[in-house]
Amino acid sequence: MKIIFMGTPEYAARILEKILATKEMEVVAVYTQPDKPVGRKKVLTPPVVKTIALQNNISIYQPNRLRDESAIKELRELDCDYIVVAAYGQILPREILEHAPCINLHASILPQYRGASPIQQTLLNGDSKTGITAMLMDEGLDTGDIIKIKEIDVGEDEMAESLFDRLTDAACELTIDVLENFNKYTPIKQDDAQSSHCIKITKQDGEVTFEDAQTLFNKYRAFTPWPGIYLASGLKLKKIELVEKESENKSGKILKIEKESIVLGCKKGSIRVYRVQPESKNEMDVLSYINGKRVGVADTLS
Repeated sequence: MKIIFMGTPEYAARILEKILATKEMEVVAVYTQPDKPVGRKKVLTPPVVKTIALQNNISIYQPNRLRDESAIKELRELDCDYIVVAAYGQILPREILEHAPCINLHASILPQYRGASPIQQTLLNGDSKTGITAMLMDEGLDTGDIIKIKEIDVGEDEMAESLFDRLTDAACELTIDVLENFNKYTPIKQDDAQSSHCIKITKQDGEVTFEDAQTLFNKYRAFTPWPGIYLASGLKLKKIELVEKESENKSGKILKIEKESIVLGCKKGSIRVYRVQPESKNEMDVLSYINGKRVGVADTLS
């Protein structure tokens, strides 16, 4: 079985490694995004998928635009049985979709959460279940016919990194299943009327208020480690937990000072804060912060 693999981040890298470890599957080419400058020194850094391809002597292609005529021609000259796509970052043109069955692994139960940030959206909405959808790609964004869905439960306190890790494991298993049993599955059209979309996360999405404790905590789950959550003052809330969801309080009021934390009121509910990071300063325990600010119970955290 000859496979062209397309992907860029860690999620894709682990799926690629699973395919490479499976007998009777040969990755004939890897498509990934161009190397990008990283860090303050702008060091040109390859995607992790490229690194794995190099280690396995697989041909690598990094077109800026997959829709360019030259890129399409180049790919169509490659002999393959399937094209596997996992967080590649470009929409495939019709000419490539017609070259071989294109299987995409998307981290939601489609048609829910089409788009760039399904894992974060799952946590923001407080969903108790999510999954991986294997779909037969078309020219739309996550609109292709569904081959198979693998569902997983989401913990009430589960963070983005943990959910990402478990979804990646599920995606690896589902990829091999679908490739080995492709002809046994009948793809089913998505119900567009039930669809929802999620957008790319920006740094500005991390700003929070003390309106609703559950909403604040869900943002913490979804946006840790990036972009993190912070107040309008720039104070970052680095480690928090949900206390309860029903009480009525003054926003940001310090309700209690504990041995290693403080309890803050929201208009609805309350949260416990352990660690914070003032703007342009190092992370610290919250007790050191409030002592430095000379605030206590009944005062407002800002």
